Amino acid sequence: MPGRPLITLTTDFGYDDPFVGVMKGVILKINPEVEIVDITHGIRPHDIQEAAFTIGMNYRYFPADTIHVVVVDPGVGSARRPLLVFSENHYFIGPDNGVFSYIYRVKHETLDVVHITAEHYFLQKMSPTFQGRDLFAPVAAWFSRGVQIEKFGDPITDYRTLDIPFPQTSDGRVAGSIIHIDRFGNAISNIGKTDIESLGEKAGVKPFKVYLKDTEVRIRNHYHEAADGILCSLVNSSGCIEFFVKGGRAAAEYGISVGDEVKVVVG
Repeated sequence: MPGRPLITLTTDFGYDDPFVGVMKGVILKINPEVEIVDITHGIRPHDIQEAAFTIGMNYRYFPADTIHVVVVDPGVGSARRPLLVFSENHYFIGPDNGVFSYIYRVKHETLDVVHITAEHYFLQKMSPTFQGRDLFAPVAAWFSRGVQIEKFGDPITDYRTLDIPFPQTSDGRVAGSIIHIDRFGNAISNIGKTDIESLGEKAGVKPFKVYLKDTEVRIRNHYHEAADGILCSLVNSSGCIEFFVKGGRAAAEYGISVGDEVKVVVG
């Protein structure tokens, strides 16, 4: 890989947990030249769905050839497989528990998924409870040093995916659902700007209405534009329709849950 290699970390460990520092130590001991960036260590414990959403929405903002390590792994020590995934000039290392589902759903020219079996790239003394340190971190480090992807194991096609709902488009509308509640209580849907634009030529510049559970929700361009305490919607930084309350917590105040129906009607 040309230039200084870059590794990102996404975990549910918490920022004050020494596990985070230990993983970085393992990586740096193998490759002192690597740069490590924390995406987040604040994923809710064991929340594979949140981890999948987080890495899926954020990996593309990093340079090509970045190695993304995701350790949200309630099945650690079980028969679930460790994976190395290549897609769109990015690499992903983590457990085969669906955490890369948003990566798999992207339309790519190339998608390679490798079951990591080359144990000589693991730490010598493996713990059944901390494979972030003993397996994923050292594999990422060796990979950042230029070890070829095929050296880590064999390709597979039966990798696990989460049941992620896709928006449905028909008759000038997009039907979707809430897929994530963030730490501010904002409710994020699976309907994106591209879904709205796909309704027809120049549909993205036509007026559109947003509905949550069949109730129309006013649209704003940014948070400050909304009145206090009023549920509003906008297209957020990831290009998704999001519901928010300025200075409040939309999900708690308006009873919004993952799975609630969202519709966008154009024209």
